[in-house]
Amino acid sequence: MIVVTQLPFVGTLVISFMRWNALDPGNRGFGGLSNYTAAFEDPTLRSSIETTVLLTATVVLVSLLLGLVLALLLDRRFRGRGIVRTMLITPFLVVPAASALLWKHAIYNASYGLLNGTLTWLWSLFGSAHAPQPDWLSTTPLLAVEASLIWQWTPFMMLILLAGLQSRPMDVVEAARVDGASTWQVFRYLTFPHLRRYLELASLLGSIYVVQNFDAVFTLTSGGLGTANLPYAVYRTFYQGHDYGQASAEGVLVVICTILLATFALRTVSSLLREES
Repeated sequence: MIVVTQLPFVGTLVISFMRWNALDPGNRGFGGLSNYTAAFEDPTLRSSIETTVLLTATVVLVSLLLGLVLALLLDRRFRGRGIVRTMLITPFLVVPAASALLWKHAIYNASYGLLNGTLTWLWSLFGSAHAPQPDWLSTTPLLAVEASLIWQWTPFMMLILLAGLQSRPMDVVEAARVDGASTWQVFRYLTFPHLRRYLELASLLGSIYVVQNFDAVFTLTSGGLGTANLPYAVYRTFYQGHDYGQASAEGVLVVICTILLATFALRTVSSLLREES
């Protein structure tokens, strides 16, 4: 299993130290750190790193906030809670490429999309037939990608935080209410400290997955208009530039970033398990 899982990475690591461009087959050979130097000096790649950081931070923070609100609502008892919970989880179960296509054609399309259709309906309520019909993917491209990812990742955050809420010691909460604590005080001094580890776990796991996102960027904007993140930059270098050496070096950089995030996530999980035990 170790050979099967690690062999492709070892091959990528070896190629990252080679000069290997399919458009220049006579110049193939050992290149040392030239691919890594070229990657760090490439302004396009630096822009991709900035986009990756901004995209990941925005998606994770907003998804975490929305997931916390939904988890607090689902922690209450009400009729139809099971159906509502299933419906809220559904976006996370959709295949990422299908989710991106749904947003591109059903939500953002300037001619028949839901957003512009809603604007037309709102304007018609005031007797106007000239509602604005913006092209969301060209006017706000990064925001459009972020919105589709937030829709998909909010259920993931909600599930982790809901598990944390339902593991609270309820006798302590009831005792606080008997002593006159308000709902805000119970949340501020009991619920939120209990959720701290779950918030860290959700944010770190979400970051690991969102950093590697490719489907939404490729499907919605094809990496244009400043939306190209690191995985898309690797794809562009490999398939469009045919520079296998530099694409491998960029891929190794993505793996290193992901490993750093995974290390923090594993430490959080270990700490969480120790507290539970």
